Amino acid sequence: MSRPAAAVHRVIKAYDVRGLVGAEIDESFVTDVGAAFGRLMGEEGARQVAIGYDMRDSSPSLAAAFGAGVIGQGLDVVRIGLASTDQLYFASGLLDCPGAMFTASHNPAAYNGIKMCRAGAKPVGADTGLEAIRDDLIAGVPTYGGTPGTVADRDVLDDYGVFLRSLVDTSELRPLRVAVDAGNGMAGHTAPAVFGAIDSITLFPLYFKLDGSFPNHEANPLDPANLVDLQAFVRETRADIGLAFDGDADRCFVVDERGNPVSPSTVTGLVAARELNREIGATVIHNVITSRAVPELVTERGGTPLRSRVGHSYIKALMADTGAIFGGEHSAHYYFRDFWGADSGMLAALYVLAALGEQRRPLSELTADYQRYESSGEINFTVADASSCVDAVLKHFGGRIHSIDHLDGVTVDLGDDSWFNLRSSNTEPLLRLNVEARSVEDVDAVVQQVSAQIAAQSAREKAVP
Repeated sequence: MSRPAAAVHRVIKAYDVRGLVGAEIDESFVTDVGAAFGRLMGEEGARQVAIGYDMRDSSPSLAAAFGAGVIGQGLDVVRIGLASTDQLYFASGLLDCPGAMFTASHNPAAYNGIKMCRAGAKPVGADTGLEAIRDDLIAGVPTYGGTPGTVADRDVLDDYGVFLRSLVDTSELRPLRVAVDAGNGMAGHTAPAVFGAIDSITLFPLYFKLDGSFPNHEANPLDPANLVDLQAFVRETRADIGLAFDGDADRCFVVDERGNPVSPSTVTGLVAARELNREIGATVIHNVITSRAVPELVTERGGTPLRSRVGHSYIKALMADTGAIFGGEHSAHYYFRDFWGADSGMLAALYVLAALGEQRRPLSELTADYQRYESSGEINFTVADASSCVDAVLKHFGGRIHSIDHLDGVTVDLGDDSWFNLRSSNTEPLLRLNVEARSVEDVDAVVQQVSAQIAAQSAREKAVP
């Protein structure tokens, strides 16, 4: 059946399918998405699709509906059951087949969605398949006249844990006390499988019970409010490190032994240094809002830094095109060539644990080696006209601008180790600001000036009848 274009456009995003369960996404709709995906993958030569799902109440039935659409197009389905997103990517790589993961990541309980990939965890994004799926949904997915596919179950959790541990040598670690906040998300399922087999690690679990209603806090560690419990738990348990994961456990955030958050840019620098130790000259990808400490460190270690737009589809494409060994984003997505170029928060966590456990210093001292600047974090402004607000900001700074580029939004270098990036959200009426400078005072000064210009421009627009 054909679907209204407006309804389809609301849920087919730049990187995935996501919306309110019942109101925007239901089993009938998802069956059609599965059929469109199966048709696309079948045309590309695929014969089976791996399907996993997170702990949300709606996920099992939606995953089953999607599978019905896939087998209706003649492809087989391999159900891996409860999984993290990077566990689904592992299954896609292991089985060399496309995959679909049912999750809305860090979104509230009322949402769900689908992250899809080709064989070997290659992304399916707006320009690499989602547009074709959208068009099929609007026109109506053509009926397949052949024999339906089959359904089989395969548990890959243990294989996933073994594979991740094979990529990072943890044999010489000193004893480590590791606090993990799963946020009632999928890390409660995967963390024991990955860390439990490492004798030197004592695991302190927080909110490991799978619960898609998120009874303790949102599974979004990017919001500092959702790290508060882990910070207190680290101090209470006297842990050496704290790890927080989002709902589908593909992102990992780190807290040091004092309970202080470690910037994802710092984690990117640390992991990049370790990867470059085993392949000098390798390419490391970072996005436009990652700290400039990262490309500086990569260059100093003999590597080649490569700057990317924000977003996993851009970084994964660059990983494939350049053969980069590693990529990191300030949102705590970490990408590994050894993991099919896909992102894995759990693998990043293993690298940090290895770096910590191979030496005697506490994490706060170890990470200080990779911190050179202060940053604002991402600040969001709700605006009616992002373009006019950006123009007002650029006009204000005028002659102070040392250089400017438009790779992703606008990145303005102020020539004194200070820079800022302004870019529009793909999905919301938001303008996102990131600022970096040598001192907190310099960061605050730039934030205040940018904020004042955005506020003034927004006020001018509201005043126009």
